[in-house]
Amino acid sequence: MNLVRSELLKIRTTNTWWVFALISLPLWALTLLINWLQTDVLASEEFGEVPADQVDTLTAAASADALSSNLFTNGQFFGLLIVMLLGIIVVTSEFFHQTVTTTFLTNPHRTAVMAAKLAAASVLALLFWLVTTAFNLVAGAAVLNSVGLGSQLGNDAAWRAVGLNLLAYLLWAVFGVGIGVLIRSQIGATVTGILLYLGGSIGAIVVIGILAARWGDWINNLQLLVPSLASSLMVTGADIPGNPPRWAGAAVLIGYAVVTGVVGTLLMRRRDIS
Repeated sequence: MNLVRSELLKIRTTNTWWVFALISLPLWALTLLINWLQTDVLASEEFGEVPADQVDTLTAAASADALSSNLFTNGQFFGLLIVMLLGIIVVTSEFFHQTVTTTFLTNPHRTAVMAAKLAAASVLALLFWLVTTAFNLVAGAAVLNSVGLGSQLGNDAAWRAVGLNLLAYLLWAVFGVGIGVLIRSQIGATVTGILLYLGGSIGAIVVIGILAARWGDWINNLQLLVPSLASSLMVTGADIPGNPPRWAGAAVLIGYAVVTGVVGTLLMRRRDIS
């Protein structure tokens, strides 16, 4: 516990946490606005002419389960990015400020240090999830009431999505720590993480969409291979026709996190820190 408190103290005594908090707020508000407009359209059920093969998909997306889950996990896309970056900084700040030698002289057990960094990153992810979820429950209930669906605060599917969203936040914190161990340069790791997250997500959506149009909806199952898309799949709240099951997204993310954590620990133990 002392090691974890030490790691958290390193973050609290820098400007990092509130800089990320200030960045997160407008991104959360922007996402809420987009989801509000989307919810208003879907809840109205005024879709006009819809191709026969898309009716089931649209109906599922317009269900109370899907709409409430989407609003109660609002801001996940950018939130996970922020949490990943925090995980990166938990590791790379040691090399950036040249405190890593002192850290390992104080506690030579590198596995314990790595475990403390993973725990500290998870605590930060939990805090971000708690704050955004509190905002989401208030704002989401208001939006749902405004479109005539009620608050949906008693919706079991929505609460499952909220719980899975917590899992996603924790797993992405682990990814961030893993990237930080792999790329010790703070700038290099941060830029790489952002490019992989945003570029990978956008690129995968485009490529999968093109392939699905050519080869069929089964191609949509490939989204499981992209961590950010698997995270979104986890919190859909309803089974969308043509998409893989939600549990599969959680299983793949857990697998990635286990591999990342193990590889990161092995690298931390073996690498020369000088």
